[in-house]
Amino acid sequence: MTKRQKSYLVFKRICDIVLTVLLLIVLSPVILIAAIWVKLESKGPVIFKQRRPGKHKKIFTMYKFRSMRVETEKDGRALSDEQRMTTSGKVLRKTSIDELPQLWNILKGEMSFIGPRPFLINDLGLYTEEQMIRFEVLPGISSWTAIHGRNNLTYEEKFNYEIYYVKNIGLKIDLKIFFKTIWLVLSCKEVDDKEHKNLPRIAANIVGDECVIIASNDRRNSDTSL
Repeated sequence: MTKRQKSYLVFKRICDIVLTVLLLIVLSPVILIAAIWVKLESKGPVIFKQRRPGKHKKIFTMYKFRSMRVETEKDGRALSDEQRMTTSGKVLRKTSIDELPQLWNILKGEMSFIGPRPFLINDLGLYTEEQMIRFEVLPGISSWTAIHGRNNLTYEEKFNYEIYYVKNIGLKIDLKIFFKTIWLVLSCKEVDDKEHKNLPRIAANIVGDECVIIASNDRRNSDTSL
């Protein structure tokens, strides 16, 4: 990373803080209504929490509004993600309001508005040495991958987009992602990741902030579309 890019990251962090504070003030009614809706519609916590690898692979807790019922089975039969999805969850995901709790992640310095989307801890065992470049910057709520149709991308394509982003990080590319993301949200396009396609997962045991990677073909469902 060049000296100019490092200086830009400092500027970017300041912008993240200022914009986050403004959004929390302006969107506080929306956040409150969303929280009440989630709580009233189904039992369980309002906020869904999941551990993700961030900058320098440091594990942090990412927040979202819960969009699925906590029950994973009914009458002895496992429920699909679609069956577990609540009405509020569908609306919050469609409008990306479910991502608003991540403003707290930004204030804590764990995320940025724009950066490589934090994939699952389970995915750490899939990266090549070149792809590890994504951990040189803060993960983001939106990303270069997101505006290129990430729902239809393979692992390799997603990783390559993130490599390109980190190598070319700067105001120009961030502005392009920012305005394209706004268009996607306003047009209610799908901006959330589905389950990665046709690939085995890597199970991970977390001990504190450290991960122990264990090969596995497990595809656990979770209350997250990322």
